[in-house]
Amino acid sequence: MQPTAHVDTFARDNLPPESQWPALLLDNPDVAYPARLNCAAELLDRAIEAGHGARPAIWSEVDGKPQATTYAQLRELVDRSAHVLVEDMGLKPGNRVLLRGPNTLQMAVALLASLKAGLVVVPTMPLLRAKELKQIIDKASVSAALCDVRLADELARCTQADDEFFCANLVQVRYFHDDAPGSLESLAAAKPAEFAACDTASDDVCLIAFTSGTTGTPKGCMQFHRDVIAMCDLFPRHVLKPTADDVFCGTPPLAFTFGLGGLLCFPLRVGASTVLIEKLTPALLLQTIERFRATTVFTAPTFYRQMAPLVKDSDISSLRKTVSAGEALPQATRDLWRDATGIEMIDGIGGTEMIHIFISSAGGEVRPGSIGRAVPGYVVQALDDDMQPVPPGVTGNLAVRGPTGCRYLADERQKKFVRDGWNLPGDAVTIDADGYVFYQARADDMIVSSGYNIAGPEIETVLMQHPAVVECGVTGVPDDLRGQVVKAFVVLRPGFEGNDAMVAELQAFVKNAVAAYKYPRLVSFIDALPRTETGKLKRSALKTM
Repeated sequence: MQPTAHVDTFARDNLPPESQWPALLLDNPDVAYPARLNCAAELLDRAIEAGHGARPAIWSEVDGKPQATTYAQLRELVDRSAHVLVEDMGLKPGNRVLLRGPNTLQMAVALLASLKAGLVVVPTMPLLRAKELKQIIDKASVSAALCDVRLADELARCTQADDEFFCANLVQVRYFHDDAPGSLESLAAAKPAEFAACDTASDDVCLIAFTSGTTGTPKGCMQFHRDVIAMCDLFPRHVLKPTADDVFCGTPPLAFTFGLGGLLCFPLRVGASTVLIEKLTPALLLQTIERFRATTVFTAPTFYRQMAPLVKDSDISSLRKTVSAGEALPQATRDLWRDATGIEMIDGIGGTEMIHIFISSAGGEVRPGSIGRAVPGYVVQALDDDMQPVPPGVTGNLAVRGPTGCRYLADERQKKFVRDGWNLPGDAVTIDADGYVFYQARADDMIVSSGYNIAGPEIETVLMQHPAVVECGVTGVPDDLRGQVVKAFVVLRPGFEGNDAMVAELQAFVKNAVAAYKYPRLVSFIDALPRTETGKLKRSALKTM
């Protein structure tokens, strides 16, 4: 590894041993980066050097009207904010900073400023509760947070010594989207308009993206500065093929690497623009496409299914490319969208561990029922349990290698995800003789609903805290709209009745404890859970009940 620029070396110190890393395919001109690289400077400063300074970088909606922030204006906001992080907050290269906010200009500025200052960003979903934030803050030893003031309540609990979710490491919080005297924007306004990017190594950690495991314990996926740029130079370059005239929009949060790439880094890399709108519905996304003349959309199959019947009432003639990821894309949804719009969906499979999409196809390369082929720069195989390749058309475990890969933050599960140099995302697939990958199912019990990963055991733990619940089992069941929905099988204590009122009470109980999207949309009351002879819950039996 290159000499680090980090003063605080926590991230590098907690990388897995290099013997547990996947094999990295770096002998590729697409990812031939210099030893010193700051991804924020590469995205912003290089764009301005290429002549894009006066072009729109980020579109927002202000008082119902489109408002553009140019590349030059964006860099000034980022540089002024970076001064606040270093001078007012006293942050040092390598410190972890929690980011909490919806998709807004201010969230993008906070993220880019942190990266430019050499900090390690830890983005979090706006819906997360204090319990979930504490897990992340403690795991990543986060000392500072930048938070949208409208999301202050849950994070505030992590700063209060008398709260059960108090985080001793979190010593300062700075708010944005706020005009108070001490806010990030207020302090930044008085700072110099230029900031020299931290001279980070290309393999300095810049991002810890958390994903839930099947046990519900969050896993921190550590990505380097070069990984952020690599995700821009592989799938987009070879499959999406954007230009500076493209306008991106979509629904994935910037806290997801799907959103970080598709709604921020990809457009900045080519001098294009992106539309950041919070709280989009299918109808509002169509209105956004029409209002901003968007050409490229990123969202989950759920949204495409809901948008298809509404297309006839919208002018989306500007739209050229639509990317689906986050959950399996049913062929029926692909057909429905193509019939409604004439656009062939670009499907893709990626993952937080790999940072972004590594299998995809577009246009004439699309094959019915297939996700696509390995993005140039990546290699994929279907392997059996002994890590041997299976023949074409035979179901195996998806294995992938490329210039990016899994490096968990101090986590024994590294040994499960990476074996023999291969990343094992946990998907069962078949691969035909032409290299097309056909998704079969998750190899574990992760529930994927509307693009969100939900761990059943985490919901079980919450439900078991309700006084009416003796025991419970949670699984995902197929759903035409969301792909899967969370279903809870509950055994009640004597004296409690399994009726509609109890269903509503349990659903509200879960919503109050964890992010609302995790609540069980279906609840079934049963006399006993199916168990193995050793007493373990038979999750496979739940799926068929």
